[in-house]
Amino acid sequence: MFRTRSRTLFLSVLAVLVSLAPISLRAQDDSSQPPEKHGRKYKAPPETSHIEVTVLKDFNKKPIDGAHVILHPVKDGRDEGNLEIKTHPDGKAVIDVIPTGSKVTIQVFADGFATFAQDYQINEPSRQIVISVIRPRAQVSTYVDNQGQPAQVNPGVQEPVRPKPSSSSSAAPNASSSGSTPHN
Repeated sequence: MFRTRSRTLFLSVLAVLVSLAPISLRAQDDSSQPPEKHGRKYKAPPETSHIEVTVLKDFNKKPIDGAHVILHPVKDGRDEGNLEIKTHPDGKAVIDVIPTGSKVTIQVFADGFATFAQDYQINEPSRQIVISVIRPRAQVSTYVDNQGQPAQVNPGVQEPVRPKPSSSSSAAPNASSSGSTPHN
């Protein structure tokens, strides 16, 4: 009796499982139906170029470590964003994400040197660019100073003009003239 009950229970569970199983099975080589498409259509990323920018000092051709190289690519009139990288001790900055066929504006900022900016058309898969930066030079201005003379700015880093203290104000103030007197 126990055996027939367990057998009946087993057969009923098996019947339920068989009824839940998929009915239609098809062969793997059945190519009469097109494959099902799920999700978005895959779009391959654009081809990119390998760009190596070398930043050198103009006067002795030595590399500059830590110069900021900013790349601003534009492709087909569409702004691709800005990218900033720093040069290594050998003066090189390498980037591999600029789309091929882009017009790239490259700016270089280095301490103690004039800012450099120039446009480059990148049509090849690999490009090496050498940039020589120069020391700052005197600026030419159309403005005039207070005497009617053309304004002239000296080359290099400009320090603000601070008035020097006069010798009479630099003397130590007299202790009796101070407003605090001891109270006894």
